Amino acid sequence: MIRVLNAYYPTRTVVLLLCEAVLIGGAFLLATAFLIGPDTYIALVYQNGLLKIACICGFTLILSYYFDLYEPQRISGRSEIHFRLLLVLSSLSFCLALLVYLFPSTDIGRFVFFAGTALLAFLLLAWRSAYERIIEFPIFRERVYVLGDGERARSVVSLLRARRDIGMEVVRGKADLTRREQGATPAADLRAFRASGGSIDRIVVAMEDRRGAMPVQELLALRFQGVVIEEFSSLVERLSGRLLLEGLNPSAMIFTDGFNVRLSLQIARRLISILVSVFGLTICLPVMPFLIVAVRLSSPGPIFFRQVRVGRNGHPFNIYKFRTMRQDAEANGAVWATKNDSRITPLGRFMRKTRLDEIPQLWNVLRGDMGFVGPRPERPEFVQWLEKEIPYYSLRHMIRPGITGWAQVRYQYGASLEETKRKLEYDLYYIKHISLSLDLLIMFETIKTIILRRGAQ
Repeated sequence: MIRVLNAYYPTRTVVLLLCEAVLIGGAFLLATAFLIGPDTYIALVYQNGLLKIACICGFTLILSYYFDLYEPQRISGRSEIHFRLLLVLSSLSFCLALLVYLFPSTDIGRFVFFAGTALLAFLLLAWRSAYERIIEFPIFRERVYVLGDGERARSVVSLLRARRDIGMEVVRGKADLTRREQGATPAADLRAFRASGGSIDRIVVAMEDRRGAMPVQELLALRFQGVVIEEFSSLVERLSGRLLLEGLNPSAMIFTDGFNVRLSLQIARRLISILVSVFGLTICLPVMPFLIVAVRLSSPGPIFFRQVRVGRNGHPFNIYKFRTMRQDAEANGAVWATKNDSRITPLGRFMRKTRLDEIPQLWNVLRGDMGFVGPRPERPEFVQWLEKEIPYYSLRHMIRPGITGWAQVRYQYGASLEETKRKLEYDLYYIKHISLSLDLLIMFETIKTIILRRGAQ
């Protein structure tokens, strides 16, 4: 896998994106050369044709990303891939036609955009069909042996088989063993598999208890033969973007390269949060009167919702939002919001989906209570309980909470103890890899989440 903006992506996904960038640029370059002829150099260099094609390329890749074309785990089959490609091309055609109509000078030449889009449709559909066949070749697949016979091994096997985009093929795991073989120790099973001539590219150590059972000599021999040996937690961290609480101990955090929240980084993030909040408040100011009227008319009660939340270093602060629930939503005490919560008003459900209810939180960001990116702030009543039930929960308070965060763009709405544990694993990943580049990625993915109306209910 390749690390980009402090997040991990499958190598084949990065290669797919780069190849499609070349195809997009090539299609419009060929269209320009064919239609303009001898004046191609002038159009590309002196009339900013190359810059226009680069912008088209970037816009098309963003459309493909927003249509989940680089997340095959969200797509059911090849026919859906082709359908989404056609949606991307249709959106591109509409945007280019509108752009040329409003600003004729943006066109490279007569019919260049039309011809380039038509050629691109053929190239992308043919390339995707060929790509789906190419990645099935054994040479492009990594053979993975999962060492272990417990729940960890089963979870790793399930994860690898669910992520067909990473190109890892499980050649041995708990789910592959016969009943007779399941009685053997992991060390004995590894030796038997090697003796049978099985080839391995990577071994994932997912043993529940390693004391006296770790096949050290066999692993050393394989390591010096070029086989990659890694722990299941590091593999899961890269594949899922979360830091597993299971097996996590203080030494794993003390001696790691991550969790380095430097003062210079904090200052830079604070400055960016201030700029983003000022810009956001300026943009949203014309919309806010309409939202105020809508909330007032939708149900009786105050327009704004104020609630105490826990911030950086455990300090409480008042968070502000547009009210999305009935006025008597917590008449019987504090209750977690759930999916399809009956207390949410119809307008409130729409505002939550579009994140319009969170516009007042920009004031919290400007004041310094929150950052734009960070773990979502929780209520004090729940924090006291969660810190007792979930190890390392207090670590999420070492940085400012945020309006959006890694858990918000990578996981569903948490409304139970188990889901809160999972969200904490994403929050710990963010704190471990915190950087301006990761913040930028989260902002980018937040826009996708809002457009596709995923996440909060």
